[in-house]
Amino acid sequence: KVLARSLEKDLPEVEQATRVNWNNKWVFTIGNKELFAEGNQVDSNFLQMFSFPLVKGNPTTVLKSMYSIVLTEKLAKRLFGTEDVVGKIIKINDQGNFTVTGILKDLPNNTRFDFEWLIPWSFLRSKDIDENNWGRNNTSTYVLLKPAASLASVQAKLKSYKERYDPGTKNYNWEMFLYPISRWRLYGDFQNGKETGAGRISFVRLFAVIAAFILLIACINFMNLSTARSEKRAKEVGIRKVVGALKGSLICQFIGESVLLALIAGMIATVIVQVCLPAFNQLTDKNLFIPFNSLSFWAAGTGFVILTGFLAGSYPAFYLSSFRPVEVLKGKIQKAGALITPRKVLVVLQFTFAIILIICTVVVKQQIDFAKDRQTGYDKKSLIYSFLSPDINKNYSLLKNDLLQSGTAVSVTKTSAPLTQDWNSTGDVQWEGKDPNDQTGFRQFNEDGGLEKTAGVEFIAGRDIDPDKYPTDSSAMILNESALKVMKFNNPLGQIIKTGDKTWHVVGVIRDFILESPYEPVKPMFIVGPNSWFEVVLIKLNDKNKMAQNLEATAAIFKKYSPNYLFVNNFVDEDYGAKFKDEERTGILASLFAGLTIFISCLGLFGLATYMVEIRIREIGVRKVLGGTVFNIATLLSKDFVQLIIIAALIATPVAWTVMHKWLDGYSYRVNIGWMVFAISGLLATFIALATVSFQAVRAAMANPVKSLRQE
Repeated sequence: KVLARSLEKDLPEVEQATRVNWNNKWVFTIGNKELFAEGNQVDSNFLQMFSFPLVKGNPTTVLKSMYSIVLTEKLAKRLFGTEDVVGKIIKINDQGNFTVTGILKDLPNNTRFDFEWLIPWSFLRSKDIDENNWGRNNTSTYVLLKPAASLASVQAKLKSYKERYDPGTKNYNWEMFLYPISRWRLYGDFQNGKETGAGRISFVRLFAVIAAFILLIACINFMNLSTARSEKRAKEVGIRKVVGALKGSLICQFIGESVLLALIAGMIATVIVQVCLPAFNQLTDKNLFIPFNSLSFWAAGTGFVILTGFLAGSYPAFYLSSFRPVEVLKGKIQKAGALITPRKVLVVLQFTFAIILIICTVVVKQQIDFAKDRQTGYDKKSLIYSFLSPDINKNYSLLKNDLLQSGTAVSVTKTSAPLTQDWNSTGDVQWEGKDPNDQTGFRQFNEDGGLEKTAGVEFIAGRDIDPDKYPTDSSAMILNESALKVMKFNNPLGQIIKTGDKTWHVVGVIRDFILESPYEPVKPMFIVGPNSWFEVVLIKLNDKNKMAQNLEATAAIFKKYSPNYLFVNNFVDEDYGAKFKDEERTGILASLFAGLTIFISCLGLFGLATYMVEIRIREIGVRKVLGGTVFNIATLLSKDFVQLIIIAALIATPVAWTVMHKWLDGYSYRVNIGWMVFAISGLLATFIALATVSFQAVRAAMANPVKSLRQE
């Protein structure tokens, strides 16, 4: 929390710095209306550093007063029913009365910030919360460098901060560095203080490659079918050359036809995208749109379509224009020999892509299921939570008693955060025998007793915190298994641990439970008792009652002790399920793209099969006359294609393994890729291809040979 002002004071390259405290969900009271809203405490220069536009108010003054507050348009309407609220008074929790000094436009969909209100940092200072402790890391600091400043130069100077402000490892080992906010969204994944190159950029790369695959497959189909149908246009080429057409003009003609088809396809694609965008936005939780009024969009889009048409038509254009008029007009154009090799290569290539996508989709699904099956370390069933308001906190003992006595709940406790979220962490933890070079960060969770019964956490040593039975438990601490491994206590019970200026004694050790990502190892964590702060009421509902009955009774009890309280029940299992959203979206999108790729590949294969049947129609007739069965003829026509799919599967397997192995490297808790994934994917692609080709093959084999052998 002390970093921002130190940077401005010590580094001439820093123009200004601003702090943003972690999100708070506070109760806003307007007359008889009471509701929760989430926001931040920020330095008064926050709205000058960031370009969040104000509808009303001056960005340089709206956060100057200690009890000023800035609302978003959406929150202003929720509270007052109008945006014209500057000067209105809002009561927040038991913090006091705040005056609305500004209205912000609602945050855009593509920001990393998520707040509905802002209050000035000076308010924290007035509450003695603005501590001067370099060991606390629950505050984000944003730095604006001067235009001519060098980031590398600033980074070098920051290395001296450890010895200057925390000499002799007074708190814990830390190192300061700046990170460009432009890279934060896509590249902000770190390991041991270094950028891993992973993060959301891996998803961007993944789907960019998939999109390129799909487009390439479509181009391959166009090349395949254009060259396969070359006999249809061979005489046209021959006649044009005889009457004086140059090879260059023929190339331009064929490429022009390809570009025209691409432009028509581009227009159809734009319509399809516009129709599908609402569903896609719902799936990705974004608000994407087509910028119809943007000239740069149309210029880039048209250029891309023309380039696609050029690439797709280039090979057919050069191939068709290379025919020699004498051979063409004598009917000597080869139907198979010269064409078979490139066509086979193209078929193998597109089905290689399709099989890679099938494998990737299966592995993503397995990874999601693997993490979902992981033991959470607590019982999510019938577990809900709601945030504390001042009245609920004041009447907590009565509310808890009513919930238990009415049979609505079997256990109730207060906690510092929801059971699925990490709201506090610190490295300022001291214990006997600690290695001076130990840089471990600890997650902190608070409970006022009864977490074992409420959440079903499992103790492997000692007991739960119980301040009613043990008065000294106001300073009790529980360690998880990961924390015990770091501290290396042979007998942890009774050990003394300090965090900042507070002293705790260990009363128990619990099995690790998942507080953060289900794909990562559980971090070292300690749980401390009533001598701390609380934000949440955690309730284990009675399974003997219907859920609707429990929720109705809970809401009534909350309202009894806080008439204006807006009770919102949050289910812990739903919160935990939300941790899989990103991977589930990836899986759904990969499945959709894999399906589209297979569909496009099959369209091309269907066209090729149709053409192959057409040029071998007399051969099929002769074979039928000589006694060939439908099965034999269908097998004859299908086996070449099946062989190509098998080759594609053999090529796709090592490629897909490499891609997915690299993707899984981003997860510490990950599935192993088994050989069955590749076998099933190859068999599935072979079956799909066989079904596509066999339709035409069987149809040709069942045709009347008299018609196929009739002379023109």
